[in-house]
Amino acid sequence: MKKILLTGATGYIGKRMISVITEQGYKVICCSRDVSRFSKPEGIKDDLIEVIEVDFLREETLRNIPNDISGAYYLMHSMSTSDDYEESEKTCAENFVSAIEKTECEHIIYLSGLVNQKELSKHLNSRFQVEKILIESKVATTVLRAGIIIGSGSASFEIVRDLVEKLPIMITPKWLNTKCQPIGIANVLDFLIFTLFKKETYHKSFDIGCDDVLTYKEILLGYAKVRGLKRTIVTLPIMTPKLSSYWLYFITSTSYNLASSLVGSMKIEVVCDKESLDSIKKITGVQPFSYVQALQRTMEKIQANEISSSWKDSFISSRNDYSLKEYIEVPHFGCFKDIRSYKYDDREDCLNRVFGLGGKNGWYGQSLWKIRGFLDVFVGGPGLRRGRTHPTKLHEGDALDFWRVLYANREEGKLILFAEMKLPGEAWLMFKLYRGKLWQKAVFRPKGLLGRLYWYSVFPFHGVIFKGMVKQLASSEKSRVLD
Repeated sequence: MKKILLTGATGYIGKRMISVITEQGYKVICCSRDVSRFSKPEGIKDDLIEVIEVDFLREETLRNIPNDISGAYYLMHSMSTSDDYEESEKTCAENFVSAIEKTECEHIIYLSGLVNQKELSKHLNSRFQVEKILIESKVATTVLRAGIIIGSGSASFEIVRDLVEKLPIMITPKWLNTKCQPIGIANVLDFLIFTLFKKETYHKSFDIGCDDVLTYKEILLGYAKVRGLKRTIVTLPIMTPKLSSYWLYFITSTSYNLASSLVGSMKIEVVCDKESLDSIKKITGVQPFSYVQALQRTMEKIQANEISSSWKDSFISSRNDYSLKEYIEVPHFGCFKDIRSYKYDDREDCLNRVFGLGGKNGWYGQSLWKIRGFLDVFVGGPGLRRGRTHPTKLHEGDALDFWRVLYANREEGKLILFAEMKLPGEAWLMFKLYRGKLWQKAVFRPKGLLGRLYWYSVFPFHGVIFKGMVKQLASSEKSRVLD
């Protein structure tokens, strides 16, 4: 059985590729900088998947890559985690090539961005530099270049969705008249898997997209039509890239760094080279859906709660990049704590409520949480906009509004969340079902005097929020609902 190395296995594309690779009869070796972030997809046999801890910015971890791999997918990028991501992406690519050239790997596939313009944005230029590093390696490499990806949980689609759903009238930047060529996520996965080991693709790059060439304005109006919404869009030339970035940040669920990177790219046409697209379609036999078909498929997945992965669960939606292992051990010394317990009526019902917190399900004291979320967005945090990927299931590494899931085990009856909101310190929220009671513990580790002042300023609200929350989660009474 051939082994396929998968980088970016916890990312939006990578998570979906795991099942795609195993369905083709390969064993997938998933790379993760932090194995505690990794959650094995349901339905995949243990002998078809292996997880290794590899950080391509730390050369000492590269020895964890097995020698007997046959193929590799390079699906890493870091454009929204910092302002200097170009250097990080270059270093990652160089270390990846150095490690792969020492293995038995026959073929590398890299998913890049469309780069057919002479003038490239910072984001697209970084992708192009990575592409050159991989193509120049000793291992045969194929580059697939995609533009805007339409799929449940993709950053591009979620931005389109947020804008159209929230704004009946949009005053928009002039780059909405820029042309692009979208592609459905299912077609991206098809191209990725059916290109593997195709020798006619070695040492070449191909553009992938559907047959529709649209402006971003047409993208938005097309979504509105599918949803049956009437929307008016007015473009103004006065909106600078910085203003455009803030516009996306405050209206959609994207982070500011990601919004800034996307705005830089959206000013440039990302249209496929027809000859390149026709060539890869012929080689793979993939015929992409139209934009409208991709939208309809996506909406069906959302309505059926079948979102396989979301960009929000990747750490590009976080305010910083860290290892879950650094925070899984909740500190005791030098911390403020709020500990409460309440006898639960039914263990399974209580678990359903605990593991269903956040997103559209909301929180106890929802009005106060909304105020806190608004303030967080105002100072550059994620606020409550990220929601949750699935209405009932939680996994380590998932985003949950302005929390990150550190630990989630229904059988054990334990959930630990770490705050990613803007705070003068660090905060944890824990739930544990133990001896007939639901135990709830909020921990705050302040940073300096400002952190202590913050704790005391919000302390009066704890009696309302935390006392009410533990009762509502433990009790099955229908009268105890979110306000």
